[in-house]
Amino acid sequence: MTTDADLTDRERAVVNAFQGGFPVADDPFEVAAAAMRDDGIEITETELLETIRDLDERGVLSRFGPLVNAQEIGGAATLVAMHAPEDRFDEVVEAVNDRREVAHNYEREHPYLNVWFVVSVADESRVDEVLAEIEAETGQETYNLPKLQEFRVEAKFYVDGPLDGDGDAAAAGVDCTDRGPDVEPTDATTLSPAERDLVLEIQGGLPLTATPYADVADAIDQDREWVLETIKRFEREGKIRRIGVVPNHYALGYTENGMTVWNVPDEVVSEVGPEVASLSFVTHCYERPRHEGVWPYNFFAMTHGRSEAESQRRIEQVRETMSEYWDVADDDWDSLFSTQILKKTGIRLEERADANTESRNPPAE
Repeated sequence: MTTDADLTDRERAVVNAFQGGFPVADDPFEVAAAAMRDDGIEITETELLETIRDLDERGVLSRFGPLVNAQEIGGAATLVAMHAPEDRFDEVVEAVNDRREVAHNYEREHPYLNVWFVVSVADESRVDEVLAEIEAETGQETYNLPKLQEFRVEAKFYVDGPLDGDGDAAAAGVDCTDRGPDVEPTDATTLSPAERDLVLEIQGGLPLTATPYADVADAIDQDREWVLETIKRFEREGKIRRIGVVPNHYALGYTENGMTVWNVPDEVVSEVGPEVASLSFVTHCYERPRHEGVWPYNFFAMTHGRSEAESQRRIEQVRETMSEYWDVADDDWDSLFSTQILKKTGIRLEERADANTESRNPPAE
């Protein structure tokens, strides 16, 4: 396998080791380095920190730290498709991108629905209002595609690792999630004011220092032990999907970004979903609604490849997996490759967290 980034063996090992499973501990880099040494990678605490810092500065990483699960923090997000006519493309895209509720926007290869964006709001009822306002401003109809079932959200990109029997990167990773405070998850659906402050402090990543959790505690004026326990609990509750390095997949050579869409019979969706999600190269996998006469597909599986040929092989593997459950015809699926990123600001959590935070001054009983 090859990568577009000029990585040393140590850098490849670090990228592969900690795309999840990074320890929540007082001295996380020492714990992580020791775990890598146990796996045969000779590296010190200082070398590990410096390597991650350098990868981040060079743009090989998008960030380092927790991946916050916005869905569990509050509010709602939805995928939306629309048509932007060729002669008005820039005008329509500008109107969409000007909306602060729009977090991501991509142009994708499709004969009609060529603009795909994500709307993120603090109150789910606002989605319809935002889409109505976009339609009024652009004169173009929007097609809301909210998530009905989530089967996988795990965008991990390995480089130059060992190969499995299918010629793909074998499973990699060093798991240190057992290190750190022993806490129990709760069933709380709202955030405390302190938890809200923590979420906003870490949503962009952790400080690249030897004591990142202590530095976060100082930044929000909280006890270090409370920060460690809360981050660990959030990880177990699903408010944090994972903690570690987040690669810039373009920098690693994963330039083929294909959104495959399928018209799966409703009665087998729940069976097909986990099987497709188990394919290592599928990073996102959902059931979404159809739109009669415009959009016949109800199943989305995102794949990434380092070449067009590799991407096509992986899409064919998705099709082969699908075919075990139903007779897939040529017109039952499509693959929408992204042709350009139109906007990518990430989901802003502040409003969503605020709306789901307990009052700082609860009324007296």
